[in-house]
Amino acid sequence: MTVSPDQVVYMDNNATTRVAPEVLDAMMPYLTELYGNPSSMHTFGGQVGQAVSQARQEVADLLGASPEEIVFTSCGTESDSTAILSAIQTYPEKNHVVTTRVEHPAVKNLCDNLEIFTGRKYHSTRLHVEADGTLDLQRFKDSLTDETAIVSVMWANNETGVIFPVEEMARITKERGILFHTDAVQAVGKIPINLKETAIDFLSLSGHKLHAPKGIGVLYVRKGTPFIPFLNGGHQERGRRGGTENVASIVGLGKACALAAAKMDEENTRVRALRDKLEKGLLTSIPKALLNGHPEQRLPNTANISFEYVEGEAILLHMNQHNICASSGSACTSGSLEPSHVLRAMGVPFTAAHGSIRFSLSIYNTEEEVDFVLEKMPAIIAKLRAMSPFWEENNK
Repeated sequence: MTVSPDQVVYMDNNATTRVAPEVLDAMMPYLTELYGNPSSMHTFGGQVGQAVSQARQEVADLLGASPEEIVFTSCGTESDSTAILSAIQTYPEKNHVVTTRVEHPAVKNLCDNLEIFTGRKYHSTRLHVEADGTLDLQRFKDSLTDETAIVSVMWANNETGVIFPVEEMARITKERGILFHTDAVQAVGKIPINLKETAIDFLSLSGHKLHAPKGIGVLYVRKGTPFIPFLNGGHQERGRRGGTENVASIVGLGKACALAAAKMDEENTRVRALRDKLEKGLLTSIPKALLNGHPEQRLPNTANISFEYVEGEAILLHMNQHNICASSGSACTSGSLEPSHVLRAMGVPFTAAHGSIRFSLSIYNTEEEVDFVLEKMPAIIAKLRAMSPFWEENNK
């Protein structure tokens, strides 16, 4: 098998994933003949309600949670906002939030604007990361105070794939009586998670990161955790999130979670091997290519590589000419010309941060696609460096 000229080689799965065929098949009846409202008392709506309950169980099974701890939302961003705003409303006497310097904009920008949302002054501690993107647990412990309402730390970074010790961090906050939230959008479906064995209070996920459609997410709320809804309205989601349920997408997310559980081994073996082959090939065939992030403590599908003295946007444009899809960082900030805030926080040199490319694979990627990228990338980088005065100046 080879890659045809018109074939799209998609390696931007941390931005979004294709909807799995099995997921689409599961959704279709609820977009056509099974259109009843799941909250209705009649049988026609009741069978739809049963499908929502089954999906809730499938999500809970993937997370190692109970179905009653699963709240369906519209996306990961809504889930993040709901968890953080719930915590600070629960403890109005506390005015401190702890997060990191490398969070997704869904958390970063919310914490930047808490005063606007609440009308009260808040201060936040943004934890530094090491050069390899990891966190220092002692520094985290030192950041906690009696005024801390919530800690929000992503389970895995969306740009580098670096995994944070959120289970240990949640245990520490539990001892201090502080709520803990993790944005697990990138981690769910890629690494095993068992929330019953953790002290995590809130967890966010987004369907379109694990082969479900866009527009559906989940907020896990540990049983017994104080909670104030973000969206008030009807009695849906046990009064925790108003609004008629997005049934077809909920069913699709349930199916995607069941598929992710079944394919977890493949994610951590075959997909990891493809990622490693791609990474090793790029680092050995292209001079002054740098890996961003811890070499081992990462998601199995993610490789973030900087190519010094070239612009990431120019690299992507040339890759696009070969139908290769990747990213220069988070899809939510791809319109910015500023280097990644994640790479800046890691201390990646300016000459490298601007030329960073994130490759993120999925179970649908093949070895032939990896070989195709390895064939095309050296020439792309060489062509761009030939036009770069910075490359010439630094490699005389």
